[in-house]
Amino acid sequence: MSDRDSILSTLRRQLRPTAHPPAWTSRRAFADLAERFCAALAAAHGEPHRVHSLAEALDLLDRLLADLAVRRAVVNAEPPLSDLDLAGRWPAIAWHVVGRTAGDLRAFCAAADVGLSMADAALAETGTVVVSSGPGKSRLATLLPPVHIALVPATRLTADLFTWTAGRTVPLPANVVLISGPSKTADIEQTMAIGVHGPKRFIAVLYSDDQAD
Repeated sequence: MSDRDSILSTLRRQLRPTAHPPAWTSRRAFADLAERFCAALAAAHGEPHRVHSLAEALDLLDRLLADLAVRRAVVNAEPPLSDLDLAGRWPAIAWHVVGRTAGDLRAFCAAADVGLSMADAALAETGTVVVSSGPGKSRLATLLPPVHIALVPATRLTADLFTWTAGRTVPLPANVVLISGPSKTADIEQTMAIGVHGPKRFIAVLYSDDQAD
């Protein structure tokens, strides 16, 4: 028996059944999750918007894309964004849908004006939007364009990171990004700089999703 086999054999003999401790329960509570989320995101230099429905969220998106003079946009293929007739609603914009549109995704994202995504969760305590990668969802879409716009269903609001992770019933994906406002750094003389390593603007549109999104 090799030294490796000997060590592993010893470890196996020491195995004992044990119960894992329960998930940690956050003590954080907010009277209005949406209000807290928007205030925290604004404090982190993000741009929160609250509307009453998905239809209003899309109307606001119309105005945002027009104000930004967007000509190229990349969007993660996740509903309801992936269910829209993008070219029909915004014919002046060249669209790349992750996983559906042919061509070099990295090159398109590097030249795009805006990246669009949904949010897996929204953490009220810190004004953080949780975005995961996976089929049809790329980090490039949210990290390379100078502006990132996220649509956030209100049902995905939760108090904080601990509450969100404790409430999950499926494993976390390989990559999860926590976004609290635009990219920031204070590496040089502890002076805050915005938009150095990622989007210069982060816009979150929080909408009520009582109806299916």
